[in-house]
Amino acid sequence: MVPVTPSLEVAGLAFAYPDGHQALFGVDFGIGRGERVALLGPNGAGKTTLVLHLNGILSGGAGTVTVAGLPVNRRNMAEIRRKVGIVFQDPDDQLFMPTVREDVAFGPAAAGLRGPELEERVDRALAQVGMGAFKDRPPHHLSFGQRRRVAVATVLAMEPEILVLDEPSSNLDPASRRELADILRSLDVTVLMVTHDLPYALELCPRSLILSDGVIAADGPTADLLADDALMRAHRLELPFGFDPRSVTMGA
Repeated sequence: MVPVTPSLEVAGLAFAYPDGHQALFGVDFGIGRGERVALLGPNGAGKTTLVLHLNGILSGGAGTVTVAGLPVNRRNMAEIRRKVGIVFQDPDDQLFMPTVREDVAFGPAAAGLRGPELEERVDRALAQVGMGAFKDRPPHHLSFGQRRRVAVATVLAMEPEILVLDEPSSNLDPASRRELADILRSLDVTVLMVTHDLPYALELCPRSLILSDGVIAADGPTADLLADDALMRAHRLELPFGFDPRSVTMGA
């Protein structure tokens, strides 16, 4: 049986900013193809710094990052940035074209896709997030939840290996939160979800990583980590009042 190449491998990743602030101190983990993994941790833990290494926005420290067998380096950068799609916390940071269609088409068109193939790619990405009927609408006429779904579509249009979501549930009403969860469960893609929303992590991600003080402090089943009161206190993670992870059945 031929071994499957992991979607993501991070080994010994350390990084200091030019002002001397050390954000990562040697991060090691891997994510298999098709996994949904939550990245948890308090503010200042290094989560953003780690994510920005996944597609080469930050580099130059120690250690390695490998995406689908490709080292993240200057030679592979164009392919890496196609394979790692980041959905920002604020969809308005990602949507800037006159129509939804043009926003979703922007990345594939910049990569050279044209004609019917480009239209098919746009239609497929919008269908995946349930926004096909809004193709000709200006993004600023959509609700916040709809704009977030379009932002996801702009990344899916690039057919990524890994979908990285930064606080995907923030500012969503309960219905939009549920709709996005349904979409994420339906996608055939590896997901790394950076979130402070611990119940959402439990709902969507069978596995979680806790990043604290620039290292991976814990890696395991989300339900087990959230139920470990001492671990949660040690890394400044708090569940909503009255929420008991032991009483929740984990979704697939």
